Amino acid sequence: MKIVLLGATGFVGSALLKEALDRGVEVTAIVRDPAKVKTESPLLTVVKGDVTDPEVIASVAKGADAIVSAYNPGWANPRLYEETLENYPKILEGAKKAGVKRVLIVGGAGTLFVKPGVRLIDTGTLPESWMPGVKSLGEFYLNTLTKEKDLDWVFLSPAANLGNLQPGTRTGHYRVGKDDLLVDDKGDSFISVEDYAMAMIDELLEPKHHQERFTVAY
Repeated sequence: MKIVLLGATGFVGSALLKEALDRGVEVTAIVRDPAKVKTESPLLTVVKGDVTDPEVIASVAKGADAIVSAYNPGWANPRLYEETLENYPKILEGAKKAGVKRVLIVGGAGTLFVKPGVRLIDTGTLPESWMPGVKSLGEFYLNTLTKEKDLDWVFLSPAANLGNLQPGTRTGHYRVGKDDLLVDDKGDSFISVEDYAMAMIDELLEPKHHQERFTVAY
């Protein structure tokens, strides 16, 4: 299995990189600054490039089995909302130019339903500082990705809270849902970034979802 990974130096992307390599996946990571990639592996190739340039993706990803995207313009980026909506369609374009059908995308939890007709983003419980990223990724999923028929895509939404139990914790367990926010018996919605990465690589190696969103949580 050969993949191209976008966003490999980020919080989720670095977890995806480790999980993929640990499971024998050959990874080519496209990054702006190769020096930020601290991982070394005979399975890893690091390429300097702009992941928002379809031609870069097309040239690097040709012959790959899949593209896994953890692209994020940066939570502190004042144009986070605009750049998410501008650049994600370019990533899809790059995949098509490369002839790669399978695209797995790190999604958000904002568009998951907490009750009929009410999505997490509508509840007023999310910090205002998160909203540009949450809204833009949700709009990309609802307005663009759901209409994409040429690519075999998945959009993996995490639990409402994605983080660390303890640094490096990977329980090896998670529950799978579709469009509703998963919560535990205490009402919490959480998954560690390591188990989220495991779920994504599970889907990569044994596909169960096609042109749809799914979600994982404890």
